[in-house]
Amino acid sequence: MLKSFEHVGMTVSDMDRTVDFYCGLLGLSLVLRKTMANGMQVAFLDAGGGMLEVFAPPGGASRAVDVAEDTAGVRHLTFHFDSVDEVFARLEQAGVEIKERPRFAVHSEMLNKIAFVRDPDGIIVELAERSQSRQG
Repeated sequence: MLKSFEHVGMTVSDMDRTVDFYCGLLGLSLVLRKTMANGMQVAFLDAGGGMLEVFAPPGGASRAVDVAEDTAGVRHLTFHFDSVDEVFARLEQAGVEIKERPRFAVHSEMLNKIAFVRDPDGIIVELAERSQSRQG
């Protein structure tokens, strides 16, 4: 029987920058960080309803490539916030790369307001407020 969503794994080029972005700017919590015998760094970042398992290879990694609409793959990571406008303003002030400014969501049954930014490796991150019917 399914209990919950556990985690998604991702590769990044620089663990420090990634932890600073996801924990320092978005508010995730660092649960575990260590370096494996082969030099690979790994961290678990708790988002409250699941985690990111982050891998940083010792030689770095190239920038993420967006998944085309006609290609299978993960298109973005979405995090739920009380106020998209507030977190967006904080990220913009910190110099985070903006993909799309805050707007009302097309799927208003699910989400009220959304915005899109890029993490330090170009991975698309969606900021979302839930619709009134999904509050809680």
